[in-house]
Amino acid sequence: MTSSKTEELVFLPLGGSNEIGMNLNLYGYGPPDARKWIVVDVGVTFGDSTTPGVDLIMPDASYAEDLDIVGIVLTHAHEDHIGALSWLWPKLNKAVVYATPFTAYLVREKLRDADMLDEVDLREVPLGGTLKLGPFEVTLVTITHSIPEPNGLAIKTPLGTILHTGDWKIDEDPVVGERVDVETIRRLGDEGVLAMVCDSTNVFVDGTAGSEAEVRDALAALIATLKNKVAVACFASNVARVDSVVRAAEAAGRRVALVGRSMHRITAAAKSVGLLSDVQPFLSEDEARHFPPNELLYLCTGSQGEPRAALSRIAEGTHPFATLGEGDHCIFSSRVIPGNEIGIRNLQNKLADRGVRLYTERDHPGIHVSGHPCRDELKQMYQWARPEIAVPTHGERRHLLEHCALAKDMQVPQAIAPRNGDMVRLAPGRAQVIDEVPSGRLFVDGKVLEPEGGEALRERRHAAHNGVLLVSMALDRKGKLASDIEVRGLGLTGDTEYSLDDALDDLADRAEEALGKLKGEAREDDMVIEQAIARALKKASQRIWDRRPIVETVVLRV
Repeated sequence: MTSSKTEELVFLPLGGSNEIGMNLNLYGYGPPDARKWIVVDVGVTFGDSTTPGVDLIMPDASYAEDLDIVGIVLTHAHEDHIGALSWLWPKLNKAVVYATPFTAYLVREKLRDADMLDEVDLREVPLGGTLKLGPFEVTLVTITHSIPEPNGLAIKTPLGTILHTGDWKIDEDPVVGERVDVETIRRLGDEGVLAMVCDSTNVFVDGTAGSEAEVRDALAALIATLKNKVAVACFASNVARVDSVVRAAEAAGRRVALVGRSMHRITAAAKSVGLLSDVQPFLSEDEARHFPPNELLYLCTGSQGEPRAALSRIAEGTHPFATLGEGDHCIFSSRVIPGNEIGIRNLQNKLADRGVRLYTERDHPGIHVSGHPCRDELKQMYQWARPEIAVPTHGERRHLLEHCALAKDMQVPQAIAPRNGDMVRLAPGRAQVIDEVPSGRLFVDGKVLEPEGGEALRERRHAAHNGVLLVSMALDRKGKLASDIEVRGLGLTGDTEYSLDDALDDLADRAEEALGKLKGEAREDDMVIEQAIARALKKASQRIWDRRPIVETVVLRV
């Protein structure tokens, strides 16, 4: 490959830099006015208590709408790498999507759910396969992670090779799949890696993440000692963990019932690529209802305390067939994702209140390992690849900056930590941010994509913190009151000395006073009336409740 002096190689993260999750990365090659682009991963993150009514959040890909995108390459099937595809694909030039068989299976299911299966050109790529996409030659590099078929990408261009690691770790005994393709990574290093764009999740954690084989042994030893019903909660996408739980159950004389939609979907995807092929059939719901407790194991979704997930429904006693009670056991074979602590604690308290004994990584070390590289693994990767430039990604700001410091300690000549929207020129010349493009977040609100600062969510947050006042009145043609003013409150309270009804009656008086101050044409303008009443009631509410609720006024003309 040759290049002209006007051509540049750039990296542009629109999601996944300065945050963990929601990955959306672009690589561009060519002159600034005629670049070709590839997209790597199109992921989501999840809503929390600060985003009421919003479950999914994804990157704003509006900048990419006018780009010449020659392909979308998916590294693996985790939601933070594929979950936004059906939403954002139309904005990504409706480009061809490339994925390995396991990932492609799950993408097809998502596209089917979105009624887009016939629209998207999805092409399977074999493990280790190579794609020619415009000026890019992309080779899949086998790595290990907490899901089948994870891939790094060797992206070759006329100006140099980029190693995009995706999510990874070094697992010498991964249970499912092959070990890291060290030979290929070393060969890339010998040939020369211009830049390594690398996972930063565990950069503050010393040592190594540990092997799935160690978890397999720990789970087998624990499950063998338990009596009555056993439930194991883990991430459904971690097929190696699912495999280990199933085999531990079988060794202990138990049969497995899958509990949760994701478990059924992931295990079907695993079987489609030859995994889980030699285990006993999973119990049906009817079989699980009547199976002897000492011979049953539930494999559940919901380890993060998600309210509608299987384990939460079991804890509430509302699941249609799975139950846990006094003398039963629940193993949490997963980590606590930051932000989920309250939900997980509430879930565990509900289970404990039912008499269920709990087992977590904290009190039973070894029943979970991370899928991301710790410091010793990062050092090993730098020794293999020997890049000229370190570009940390998949981490919060503190992770990226610490990763830069680690890379410099490993004698990497250059390190740069971009934010979402920072366009980094990797070549020619030294790596530097050359532009800042529009970026941000989009919220899935029902079936609608809303920008991060959208009015609907802002009002919902306001209402959640401050409550709502609903004011109704009837005015005659002359603007005089034809009825009493009625005020109702949502999310507001009272006490024995000053009840809510008394407060609302007082607010009705304040509304009538505000109306009385309006004269002439002002009383004929509903908007003026609504604004005057809103100001008066918010001021009064500040004195009563020390908060300013949303005020909605309905004026009926009779």
